[in-house]
Amino acid sequence: MKDLTVILEDRPGTLADMGEALGKAGINIEGACGFAIEGKGVGHILVEDAAAARRALEEVGIEVGDEREVLVLEIEDRPGALGVVSHRIANAGVNIEMVYLATNTRLVIGADDLDKARAAV
Repeated sequence: MKDLTVILEDRPGTLADMGEALGKAGINIEGACGFAIEGKGVGHILVEDAAAARRALEEVGIEVGDEREVLVLEIEDRPGALGVVSHRIANAGVNIEMVYLATNTRLVIGADDLDKARAAV
């Protein structure tokens, strides 16, 4: 799985444009998060085919920034589950740079050393 950073105009309809472009290309959004900062919408989307997603978005004028491999973990939906996983990764000396939830109770983690993070959990 890959995480794409998507930059949207901060105005009504841009999220819909993104969803429609990916849908028309047959790309499922496995997870997402986003926020507005300094007049732009900044989002992260989890997809299986990053190249196809990038093409579909860029064809409709949506800027795609960073693309990165991420760790996707199935996680139990209970209090403290994030803490347990995060401590294991931290104890391995790995810094978590990004985290969000995906479909089917999965946790998406971007880290400065994915191999060490993967080994820790």
